[in-house]
Amino acid sequence: MLDGPYLAGCLLMVAAGMAKVYRPHDTARAVVEVLRMRSTQRCLRTVPVLVRALAAAELAVGLAGASVPSSLSAGLVAASYAGFSGFVLTALVRKSPLATCGCFAKTDTPPTVTHVVLTLGIAASATTVAASARPGWSPLWTFVGHQPLHGIPMLLGAAALAFVAWVAMTLLPAMRGAR
Repeated sequence: MLDGPYLAGCLLMVAAGMAKVYRPHDTARAVVEVLRMRSTQRCLRTVPVLVRALAAAELAVGLAGASVPSSLSAGLVAASYAGFSGFVLTALVRKSPLATCGCFAKTDTPPTVTHVVLTLGIAASATTVAASARPGWSPLWTFVGHQPLHGIPMLLGAAALAFVAWVAMTLLPAMRGAR
């Protein structure tokens, strides 16, 4: 069973992965701060490379999860979002002075409780998809083809949900900071 929140999460993963591949430095800075690494020259050179590699993997997992939903791809999406949640929660608990987590290559998008709730919700949705997926590989169009109106409402709903989640994680924290 493919559901809208899962597909929205895959779309967000693709967007965030592309953003971090393009601009890994904000996320690298966040990793250094949250993990309390010493900011040596070597660290500042290697962490962005590591972030870019992980972002490429994130992009691949998001694309695989969206285009070929299966127990494996949905499980990888769930594990990724659980990891994202853990990172953001660690930043919140440690009260890391982050201006941004770097998820969407934007400044002024600090980690928030809303971010944790959204990523945990997507992880739960992906876990449900992984548990209910039939054995083997079925491309997205197989699932979409069995939906009303050829899946267009589901796809539009997933895109709208991804956009709302993006707004909640990027624009709302910036608006709170402006007050």
